Amino acid sequence: MAAPTLDDLRRYAVARTLFPLTTLARAITKLGFVQADPIRAPARAQDLTLRHRVKDYRAGDLERRYPQLDVEEDVFVNYGFLPRANHALMHPRVVRSKWSRARARSGQAVLDFIRERGEVHPREVDAHFGLGRITNWFGGSSNASTQLLDAMHYRGMLRVARREGGIRMYSAQDHPPRPEDAEARRQRIDALVDMVVRKYSPMPARSLAELVGRLRYAAPQLAGERRAALERATQRLPNSRIDGVTWYWPEAERPRASRDAFDTVRLLTPFDPVVWDRRRFSLFWDWSYRFEAYTPPAKRKLGYYALPLLWRDRVIGWGNVAAIANGLEATFGYVTGAAPKEPAFKRELEAELHRMRRFLVRRPAEIRIEQTEPRTTGRSD
Repeated sequence: MAAPTLDDLRRYAVARTLFPLTTLARAITKLGFVQADPIRAPARAQDLTLRHRVKDYRAGDLERRYPQLDVEEDVFVNYGFLPRANHALMHPRVVRSKWSRARARSGQAVLDFIRERGEVHPREVDAHFGLGRITNWFGGSSNASTQLLDAMHYRGMLRVARREGGIRMYSAQDHPPRPEDAEARRQRIDALVDMVVRKYSPMPARSLAELVGRLRYAAPQLAGERRAALERATQRLPNSRIDGVTWYWPEAERPRASRDAFDTVRLLTPFDPVVWDRRRFSLFWDWSYRFEAYTPPAKRKLGYYALPLLWRDRVIGWGNVAAIANGLEATFGYVTGAAPKEPAFKRELEAELHRMRRFLVRRPAEIRIEQTEPRTTGRSD
């Protein structure tokens, strides 16, 4: 079979991850992992990701339906949602840094408290134990109980039972012991690598190596197995070298088989698998996209939460979208300085904004569209 071209890989990347609409449970299973982010501009990342893959999806559906789904919240290569079968590959999680005796006693007391009640809100733990406030990762102050619950969740002592107004409600969790012989460890780390490959392919070699490195968060007890797992992956996965870059994709998939994309416009979250790998983004679309929510306003070029704008199989610009009192407000910028002149693009952009409006506000409303000055960040090296 002829080697794929970069155009083939780009079409394949879009087609394989923007699969036909399905149910929420099936979409999460097919993705294998859905990254979460708390910023709502215009909605949380997990909702913006799922709306392109789940029929009649509305903002907040994942949170509302989570208790009935076979899904867990946890850390993978980032924080997000995983099918329980994938979640089980990471546990029992063994964290290398040990707690002090005092911390261990606090954790056990909180665990006993949660077991007794079945499910708790963090404020119940704070009210009962009065652990005070401590400096958080960002240099600010937060409840010590909140950090303790986060640590217990990461260590597998707790699970997120549901959310209440966006706040995690916890219940106790036990993970059965697993075989720890060399072959069992090899199978587990290889399965985790395959999760990465299925989610983010096709992927450049450097991206594959970096994502395998991030599995130290998912399964720190397997950290010593990562290098050998990467070597095995590069040997078994189909690959092709294009313009000095080696690309990998899952076994049994055929990048050259992907057809041209339909005439469809999509506004993607910065965390969508189509967009997430900024190295791949630059190679595919020859411009640099930056997530600027944490960039000082005066230095932003695209906007606080600019959504990459996909037209067919090309990311041609970005949009900033907000729900307003009477509907939806959207502004756009384009890499070339202007929107495509094809009537089909205008029609499909309007259709995407109507889908976004239904996803966000569920009622008829007006849509305001503006074009911003084109300001790209240039090609990434």
